[in-house]
This record gives sequence, structure tokens and C-alpha cells, in this order.
Amino acid sequence: MKESVREELSARGHSRRSFGRAAALLTAGASLPFYNEFALAQRAARVEPPADAVRISSNENPLGPSEKALEAIYAVAKNGGRYGAADTRAYVQLASSLDGVKPNYVTPYAGSSDPLYRSTVAFTSPERSFVMGDPGYEAGARAAEFIGAKVHRVPLRKDFSHDVQAMVKADPNAGIIYICNPNNPTGTMTSRADIEYVIANKPKGSILLLDEAYIHFSADAPGTDYVAQDKDVIVLRTFSKLYGMAGIRAGLAIGRPDLLAKLNNFGAGMLPVTGTAAALASLQEKDLIEKRRGINKNIREDLFSWMHKKGYKFVPSESCKFMLETGRPGREVWEGMMAKGVMIGRTWPAWPTHVRVSIGTQEEMNKFKAAIATVMG
Repeated sequence: MKESVREELSARGHSRRSFGRAAALLTAGASLPFYNEFALAQRAARVEPPADAVRISSNENPLGPSEKALEAIYAVAKNGGRYGAADTRAYVQLASSLDGVKPNYVTPYAGSSDPLYRSTVAFTSPERSFVMGDPGYEAGARAAEFIGAKVHRVPLRKDFSHDVQAMVKADPNAGIIYICNPNNPTGTMTSRADIEYVIANKPKGSILLLDEAYIHFSADAPGTDYVAQDKDVIVLRTFSKLYGMAGIRAGLAIGRPDLLAKLNNFGAGMLPVTGTAAALASLQEKDLIEKRRGINKNIREDLFSWMHKKGYKFVPSESCKFMLETGRPGREVWEGMMAKGVMIGRTWPAWPTHVRVSIGTQEEMNKFKAAIATVMG
């Protein structure tokens, strides 16, 4: 870590101990218990599911990469001995043009976990907190706590959107206000008016970290226009969800160059050539988002219609997952479903009688229906 970076972190309240933890977070994130969605799901499960289990627990896309992405992976694999910088430049150029920002406003990463942790180290500290909705995606909060930053968990509103007024008031010294939109685990949207409220009223020196891992499942507009307006916003994107590349790894951080420079202070990440090629090919498929959004929506609405008829309570979602009200400790329902060969998602401390369920294929959701009807009655 450069001395200038150490001095900046020290000025924000980092100690020698938190320097070490920050270094561990940035270099060994994959082995830490808060690394990513899959790790969190595995940690919650504590058991290995049967090989033939229906896996609707980690918000994965069972469709996998598109055919064109697979062709690109196959074509580039033989050049895996090279670093592939040219493809990375093309990937950044195309991504920036699609989101209406300049190329230097985009930094590629192997997924969105890496820039999430870099942002946490860069903008939070023992003196600058991390503010998030509750329930919300926990990885950034756990990273903040790991380096000694305080975390403020603000309950969602009754409509399951982020309570942005309460989030802004949570700490006048906040370093990050984190909004996952659509939210994980609820799959619900926070409006542009609320996003704009955060930008206009957030604490001085803080950033809005807008996690758009699931934005492609919603017809709502993304938040990259705020970046184009040079606001204090960093947008995170991943190809793990709609694009079906969770195991291949590709993602982006989109923000003002001076904000991205703070992430780059902690060393340069690198995409695998397969991830770069697959992401580039996916972005070139003009109808891929609409097609896959439609597939997910049709399966999700079929399931919601069935659950309405059966009298199940759940949070309406615009994403590839939803929260099911179990009426009893959610872990009990998780165990009952696992016994039926259906692995659903975890619970959140704020909502112990809800479990998260990912949207799989129609066949997988039919198996979910049969199992949940037995487990819950």
C-alpha cells in the first residue's frame, strides 16, 4: 500500500490494525466468510446439498451464459496464455457507450464484489460509517465491520423501498450510503426520486454506492446518468445475474475518475480473458436483456399467481428472487425444503420468519411448488 494512501486512510481514522485488515480484505476476499452471494449462501446452509437438488438459493441464473458468450469463451480460451488487454479496452469502450459515460468513468473487475470491498476500504473507516437498508445485501457491511467501521442498518419502509430520509440522518459522518437496487433480498425498487434525495442530502464527503447487480431484471432506468452528471455516485454492475456468468466473473465500477482512482489505489485487479470475452459478447447481443428479463418475469409471475391462490404471503419482487413469509422460524422451512431436495435461500436477522427464494427454471419452480405445499401446508 502506497505511503500516500496510508496517510489518507490514517487521516480518516484507520489504525495500524485496520490497515492489516484492509489488506487482508483486498487480497484474500475469496477466502473470507463475507466474500460473495455464493459464500454467504453456503455459510448459511452449513450442509452440502444433494447433487440432484434444486438450487434456488444464491440468485444464480440457471440459463448460464448465452450461446454467443459461450462461443466467445471457446474462441478465446486457446489464448489464455495472454493477458488480453485489447479485449478489456473494447469491453470498457462498449460498456461506457451503452451507459452514456466516458470510458475513463468505467473500471472493469472480475465481478462486483471486488469494487464493493475497495469502495468500503476507500470511503469508510472507524470514523466514517457504512449505512444500508435492512434487510439488505450484507457483504459490504461485513467488510466495513471487518475494518473497524460502524454499520447503520436502517429498516426498509412498509413498501419495502429504502427509507432514504432515515438513511441520510443515520450518521452525519457516514462514508457510504449503500443502496442495492433492486434490493437483495427483497427484489424491490427504490425510486429515482429517493435516489436523488440521497445525492442531494447525503453527508459531505460521502458517496452513494449504488449496487445494480439486479438492475437488468427491472424495466426501471439505471443510475449511471448520475455518474454522467459527475455526482458523488459509484455504480456497481456484475454479469453474474441476468447474464448467467456467476462462475466466470466479470463486472464494472462506474463513477467519476477521481472516485475510481481511490479504488485503484489498492492495486490493479484483472479480468480473466474468458470473463472479458463473454461479457463483451453479451453486451453486443441487443435483445439479450429484454429476452431474459421476459423469461424471468413470466416464471416469477406464474409462481406469484400460484402463491396468491394458495394464500402464501410474500414480498412482490421485480427481480430474480423474493422473500417468502413462513410464519415460523425460516430455518425450519429451509430444513424442510432441503429434505425435499429443494435448496432455498437464507433468512435475515431483521426478518427471521422470511426466507429468500431465487427464481429458477419453470421446472425448478414447479418442484418448489410441490415441496413448499408439503412443508408449509
